[in-house]
Amino acid sequence: MAWIYLLIAAVFETAWTFSVKFFKLSDLKLLRWNNFYIVTESFPLLAPLLGYIIFGVCNVYFFSLAIKELSTATAYGIWMAVTLVLIKICEITLFGKSVSWTEIFFMLLIMTGILGLKFYVPEVSTPIKP
Repeated sequence: MAWIYLLIAAVFETAWTFSVKFFKLSDLKLLRWNNFYIVTESFPLLAPLLGYIIFGVCNVYFFSLAIKELSTATAYGIWMAVTLVLIKICEITLFGKSVSWTEIFFMLLIMTGILGLKFYVPEVSTPIKP
């Protein structure tokens, strides 16, 4: 179940990253009481902030569930790697960014490392004795 929590945390981290990208603190100055309740005016200004808060909290929650069962270093490495791959996939599919064969190669290396950690690292580690 920890691996599923880690994947969910990576999805929320990806969404959080794009919330940060589109968040502009200066846009919040445009909000006034007379336009705060008009959805077409306030929602585009508040959506990145709300995403920042909601996705950030959900990310931390699911990541904390994952590191209760996995080693912290393994969980952190996989969480960041999956997040990087998801961000690149979103940039390609949603924002029309280009991708090179070199990037594809290195993303495959990242995924190979994740699969190696998933299938070849024991869940319960034994301490190394000097």
